[in-house]
Amino acid sequence: MRETIGFISLGCAKNQVDCEQMMFLLQQAGYQISAGIEDTDLVIVNTCGFIDSAKSEAIDHILTVGALKAEGRVGKLLVTGCLAQRYQEEILKELPEVDGILGTGSYYDVVSAVKELLSGEGVSQYGDINAPTRECGRILTTPAHFAYLKIAEGCDNRCAYCVIPSLRGRYRSRKLEDCVAEAKLLAENGVRELIVVAQDTSRYGIDNYKRRMLPTLLRELARIPELHWIRVHYCYPDEITLELIDVFAAEEKIVKYLDIPIQHVNDAILRSMNRRGNKAYLEELFPRLRQQIPGLILRTSIITGLPGEGEAEFEELCDFLRRHKLERVGAFAFSPEEGTPAAQMDYPDTEVAVHRAQLVAELQSRIIDEYNERCMGKQLEVLCEGEDAQGYYGRTYADSPDIDGILHFTSLRSVPVGSFVTVTVTGVQDGDLLGEETIQ
Repeated sequence: MRETIGFISLGCAKNQVDCEQMMFLLQQAGYQISAGIEDTDLVIVNTCGFIDSAKSEAIDHILTVGALKAEGRVGKLLVTGCLAQRYQEEILKELPEVDGILGTGSYYDVVSAVKELLSGEGVSQYGDINAPTRECGRILTTPAHFAYLKIAEGCDNRCAYCVIPSLRGRYRSRKLEDCVAEAKLLAENGVRELIVVAQDTSRYGIDNYKRRMLPTLLRELARIPELHWIRVHYCYPDEITLELIDVFAAEEKIVKYLDIPIQHVNDAILRSMNRRGNKAYLEELFPRLRQQIPGLILRTSIITGLPGEGEAEFEELCDFLRRHKLERVGAFAFSPEEGTPAAQMDYPDTEVAVHRAQLVAELQSRIIDEYNERCMGKQLEVLCEGEDAQGYYGRTYADSPDIDGILHFTSLRSVPVGSFVTVTVTGVQDGDLLGEETIQ
C-alpha cells in the first residue's frame, strides 16, 4: 500500500500554488495524496507567516495536527512555508509536535524530505530563497473551472512594514513562454477563469526582460481559446503603464477588475513606509482608470494604524475612500512585524488600529450598498459555482473567489458548475446580489 500524504495550505493564493506543486511532486514520486489529513502517514502544513493573525492560525493548525498525531491518527508532521522560513529555530524548539521543516527555498526538496521523515530521520532544510524559479506540475486544489497562475516569486518593493522579501527573496519572473504553456495546459483541462498572481504582477519581466512584460503576457493569455475570464491581482499603482491600461480596455477576456494595493494615501506615511508614488498620483490614477476602462471594478488594501497615522491622517484616508468609491476594499490593522523598520517606529495602539479598520469596513459597506443598488435590473454574466437551498450561486466579473461576494440566482433549467450564464439582478440579500437567469 502506498504511503499517504495529507495537506493543509494556509495563506494566499501564491502559497496555494506552492502547495499544489508539492502535491504533484509527491504524487509523481509514488505517494498517495489524501483528500483529508486523518489516517495519513504524514501531514504537511504549508504556512503563512506574514502577520500575527496568520502566524496564530498556522500554529493552531500545527497543534491540531499534533493532537491527531498523539492519538495515532497521523504519522509525521512536516511544516513548510513562510512561518517555517521565518522561525527556523523556534518551530522545532517550541513545537515538539513538528518532525521536520522546509523553508520557502526548499519546496522542491519535499520528496526527499518526506522520504527521510518516514524513515525516521529528522529534517530541517532551508534552500536559497533567491534561487531562479523552476517549472513544476500541479495538482489543482481549486474548483476545476478556475485556477491561479503564479508568474513571479519574491518581491523587491521593501515596504517598511513587510517581511515578504526576507521570506521569499528577490523578485524573479518566470519566462513568458512557461507561463503561457502552463495557462494552455490549465485551459485544456477545464479551467475557464485564470487568475494571474505574484507579489507584484505589474513588475513582471522587469528582472529578466528588462522591461514590464505584463501587457505582453496578458495578450498571449487572451489568445488561448478555452479561457473565458482572465483576472489580474496585485498591480502596484506606480507600475500601471498606459500600455497596461490599453490592454485592459482592449482585451475582452481580461475582466475589468484591477486589484491595486495602496495601503494609505497620506504622503508622509507613504514616504516613511517606503511606498513609491504619492496621494496626488493616486488622485489622478483612479479617475483615469475608470475613464479609460469602462465598467472597471477597483479593489485595494488598506492598513490602518500605520506609524504616523493620527486622527487627521486617518480622516484623510477615509475622505479619499468616500470620494473615489472603490468597490472592493480590504482594511487591515497594522501588525508590527519584528525585523521590519516600521516595527521600530511609533504607531497607534493596536486597539486604535483595529477600531479604525472597523470604521473603514463600515464606510465601505455603504459604498458596496450603492454599487449593488446600481446593479439592480442589469444583466450580468455569472460564472456558476454551485447549487444551494436558494437555487444556484456564482460570481460576476466584479467578484474574485474567496475575497469578494457571490450572486444567488434561480433558473428554469439545470445549470452546470463552471458554466457562464446571463442573470438579471432582482435584489440584494446580506450584501450579496440576487437574480434570475435570463434565457437568451
